[in-house]
Amino acid sequence: MNTDQTKGTWKQFVGKAKETWERLTDDDWKVVEGKRDRPVGKIQERYGIDREEAERQVSEFERNRGDRASWSRG
Repeated sequence: MNTDQTKGTWKQFVGKAKETWERLTDDDWKVVEGKRDRPVGKIQERYGIDREEAERQVSEFERNRGDRASWSRG
């Protein structure tokens, strides 16, 4: 997969994730930079939930998408 394809896939992934976690800002997603542990922290922070619940939500999102690798930009 080339760089343009990776960027496109990441943008699609973030678009779907934004539908799930509307409180995360564009700046939050820039900080995430494709690292799975970072969105967990941001979700925890923005929604005032514990880490275990944020992990559960991320895992559920991954299962529903069938695509854990999407957290990685390349």
